[in-house]
Amino acid sequence: MIRKKFLLPVVLTLFGLYSCSREVPPPEPLAPVPAPRQLAWQHMEFYAFVHFSINTFTDKEWGYGDESPSLFNPTDLDCRQWVQVFKEAGMKGVILTAKHHDGFCLWPSKYTEHSVKNSPWKDGKGDVVKELSEACREAGLKFGVYLSPWDRNSALYGTPEYITYYRNQLRELLTNYGPVFEVWFDGANGGTGYYGGAREERKIDRRTYYDWPNTRKIVRELQPDAVMFSDAGPDVRWVGNERGIAGETNWSMINKDDFAPGIADTKILNHGLEDGKDWVPAECDVSIRPGWFYHKSQDDQVKSVNQLVDIYLKSQGRNGSFLLNVPPDRTGRIHEKDAERLKEFRKALDEIFAVNLAAGKNVSADTWRGKSDQYAPKNLTDGKEETYWCTDDGVKQGVLTLDLEKRRDVNLFLVQEYIPLGQRVKSFKVEALVDGSWQEVARGTTIGYKRILHFPTIRTDKLRLTIEDARACPILNNVEVYHAPERYFVLDNPKH
Repeated sequence: MIRKKFLLPVVLTLFGLYSCSREVPPPEPLAPVPAPRQLAWQHMEFYAFVHFSINTFTDKEWGYGDESPSLFNPTDLDCRQWVQVFKEAGMKGVILTAKHHDGFCLWPSKYTEHSVKNSPWKDGKGDVVKELSEACREAGLKFGVYLSPWDRNSALYGTPEYITYYRNQLRELLTNYGPVFEVWFDGANGGTGYYGGAREERKIDRRTYYDWPNTRKIVRELQPDAVMFSDAGPDVRWVGNERGIAGETNWSMINKDDFAPGIADTKILNHGLEDGKDWVPAECDVSIRPGWFYHKSQDDQVKSVNQLVDIYLKSQGRNGSFLLNVPPDRTGRIHEKDAERLKEFRKALDEIFAVNLAAGKNVSADTWRGKSDQYAPKNLTDGKEETYWCTDDGVKQGVLTLDLEKRRDVNLFLVQEYIPLGQRVKSFKVEALVDGSWQEVARGTTIGYKRILHFPTIRTDKLRLTIEDARACPILNNVEVYHAPERYFVLDNPKH
């Protein structure tokens, strides 16, 4: 005789209703996958770049290396003001140009005289790196450093001895200023310079000169949680332009051995490679002004709120991060026009993403993994990053329907993959139910960490997301829907 307590599960299983209780193993990771430090970096999303150095006082973008340290003399340098502006804008970190190509160091490096220690600022007792790193810690922002491999001041540049010099400076920055979240290696390397008075052109082999494998070991040794940026990564790659715009197709993978700092295929950097063997996601860098350093002549050329929103959607909204340069002026403060623009930009983002119309709403699907609650479509709107919807192995398509419960105006669709298990989706579309029929409103290729699609406002009570193709069973962990003010999407310069 079958006991009653065993009868119900048997009956429900026969009708396919009890499968949610079965242990269904998760999908295997699809290599390559991000390291913990890359995941932590990806979550930062939006952070600041600060170009501030001798060029600020010479009105140049690239110094030659012969500039006198006496020119560096900010009258009211206030790193706490920088950090306050950045934090209010919603930025989560700051990367400082500790040394640009001219070789001038914003910290009192013991390996060169070309630094703040020989400037009139604070009678040579100042340290911009220290002040900014401390201000970041106080405000809860992460701190990063840019150390130019090229040095147009150093007499050693181009010789083997320079590598020791460069590594010594790298060690100074990574041991004396607390935790560093990112180390930025520029691609500009070799050319004309002062070089200790030689005033000549020096060329180097960008692949071999710096012995990058051993130089990078210093970062891994001293700051194991830091990501390293360059054209070649190894952790984060350049997006291939300085407009802050990722490709509409943007894989987080490349073959990093094909690149070196200053040696770049910009198309691959912009789009990544579907079959790339290394996880190296894109960082989208752009300046809030035409130049990277402050120039008074550009005070009326600060990017508009709408331009910044457009860049946000084409960087953060295309599986990249948004690194926005905001250069302090000659006083040593963020200029009032830049600060005000960042406040306006933050206000715009707060309005755009004010109400997630999908939060907690019901999602149905034509399929999900093992019909288990662990992978059910409801996970897409539960607000939890670690829960996800996915299909059975070998199933590379899926249809998800979001019920908004009543007709609403919508114009923004956000979707995320669960990237700890790899990037998978190759193509998808979004449809809205309008007057009883489904209408396509947006289409995309890759998703990755985050994809945001803007489309003309449409009124609907149901949206449908169709995964058309994927590298392996798709895994999504979040869907959001918004009705954003259309005024933020009108560009003064549509060609931007």
